[in-house]
Amino acid sequence: MYHYRKSEAPGRPPKERKAALRMTMTTAFITTFMGSALNLSVPAMETEFRVSAATVGWVVTAFTLSVAALSVPMGKIADSTGRRRVLLLGIGSFALFSLCCAFSGSIRTVILFRVLQGVSASMIFATNNAILLSVFPYTEHGRVLGLSVAATYTGLSAGPVIGGFLNGTFGWRSIFLVTCGISLVALAFAFAGAPKRSAGTARKGISDVPGNILYIAMITAILYGMSSLSVSPRGKWILGTGILLMLLFGFRETRTEDPVIRMSMFSRDAGFTLSNLAALLNYAATFAISYLVSIYLQVVMGYSSRTAGLILIFMPLVQAAFSPLMGRLSDRIPPYKLATGGMILCVAGLALFSRLGMKTPLWYVIMTLILVGFGFALFSSPNTNAILRSVSDAEYSVANSILSTMRTAGQGAAMAIVTIVVGLNLGNAALTETTPRLLVLTLHRCFLIFIVLSVIGVFFSMKRGGAARDPHTETMEGGEPWTE
Repeated sequence: MYHYRKSEAPGRPPKERKAALRMTMTTAFITTFMGSALNLSVPAMETEFRVSAATVGWVVTAFTLSVAALSVPMGKIADSTGRRRVLLLGIGSFALFSLCCAFSGSIRTVILFRVLQGVSASMIFATNNAILLSVFPYTEHGRVLGLSVAATYTGLSAGPVIGGFLNGTFGWRSIFLVTCGISLVALAFAFAGAPKRSAGTARKGISDVPGNILYIAMITAILYGMSSLSVSPRGKWILGTGILLMLLFGFRETRTEDPVIRMSMFSRDAGFTLSNLAALLNYAATFAISYLVSIYLQVVMGYSSRTAGLILIFMPLVQAAFSPLMGRLSDRIPPYKLATGGMILCVAGLALFSRLGMKTPLWYVIMTLILVGFGFALFSSPNTNAILRSVSDAEYSVANSILSTMRTAGQGAAMAIVTIVVGLNLGNAALTETTPRLLVLTLHRCFLIFIVLSVIGVFFSMKRGGAARDPHTETMEGGEPWTE
């Protein structure tokens, strides 16, 4: 049964809360803004460095892999040694490596600094929401998480527009310079708003170094293996190695005194496990929508890439607009109910996309994008709130990092599904080079797979209703917890 706190936890001064909220929203914005803005710079980098699109693709892949592999270890380090220092180091180094990327003289140095930038981002992802929740009372967690998620989707919306302008006017390097400037603003907010000692942080030092190394190798192998399944015969072997490392990691962590991930977080709390599985499946089912619909708009409907980008903005704009409201509602309504409703809307949206045809009107596409955007807003903030409510304050960073890894793994799985289906349907041909009719058939098959994943996610989301718990209600003093 889902519990709520009737009384608030001790809060920080209002000035510190506002600074922490500004810091979290700014860091949430810059990481997604930079990623979506850089997507438009691929042709410019290809031309300047005289390299292939596959090589430039590593500018994105290197960042994603390092973030996914290091988020949980950084969360463990932050929970053990202090979140403030990890956050400040993360933001400061993110600004520094953004500057280094801007002045790089070769594609290899850009990729190297993007790896280091990913390391910095993993520090940010592991700590920003954890610090935010530590300074706000429990009854406001949903509201502030909603604002953080809104900032994330604002970055996704603004990236193509601002990035396109910067790339076209000043060149791709200007995107990194702007990111560096915003990062310095976030660093100032972090100095003002990150408490020197976050609630629940236990200073024990860094432990389980072999476990951290094993985790990093496991995540890297799984994600790299998934992304290369259709382009390299080694992909399946790398993925298989990652799965074996995962089994070894799980076996080792159950026998370690201070593990990277306390496996009982999953075994003893079904709500935590099901919420993370719901996140994994929801991202796997929805992440490729923008990619597939963008190609549909260009190949079938004949729009330019710029016009297609403007049409696709409807989805993140709706997500940004409604995420704060859904976050506030999750403080009053059991979060799993809202998240389940959001996943059901995503299923409906995927079903509508699976009906795209040769003469589908534009309004149909836009309304479906709005529906999915609203569904994801209804899912994201409440699901994050549900996950973080099911762990103690001392494990906020690790729990948030696990969620970040689920998100990245889901995104990787989505693109792996697309590449496999495209390979089976089109062989070596690119989606943009195929006939409209064959493209529509390929999209239908992709969306049908995504519908199945999303329906399974709805099942997991509904099952957690009787399993979710709030450990804060078990230790609170004064005031009776109330339940649904």
